[in-house]
Amino acid sequence: MSDDDVNDPETRSEATTAGVRVSVESRYLPEHSQPLAGKWTFAYRVRIENVAHETPVQLRSRHWIIASQTGKVEEVRGPGVVGEEPLLRVGQAFEYTSGAVLETPRGVMRGSYQMERPDGSRFDVTIAPFALAMPYSLN
Repeated sequence: MSDDDVNDPETRSEATTAGVRVSVESRYLPEHSQPLAGKWTFAYRVRIENVAHETPVQLRSRHWIIASQTGKVEEVRGPGVVGEEPLLRVGQAFEYTSGAVLETPRGVMRGSYQMERPDGSRFDVTIAPFALAMPYSLN
């Protein structure tokens, strides 16, 4: 990541729900973007950590809400993340990188993961909003 990305707090978020912490950091990928064609590409790195003093939890599904600068909203739902449904024991973390393509140089992502406890109970974990932003672009 460049210094500009690291110093932009909008491109990061963190939230803890029921003992599961989700941290996200995004960055613009100019080498995969085509602004003249209306295509801005972003990568985001997610860290999911079981910080509770309880039982293991397993990620079962994801729900993303992606909004572009023009107000266009896309929702993405599906099982697991990057083809996996990681089991996190207390103190364990799972990290992955994924991406999104927007029709504008800025946008916002937020969402949730559905987690499952060993007893079969499920709960939603918040993914706090974070910006997808081409450096030096304006709101």
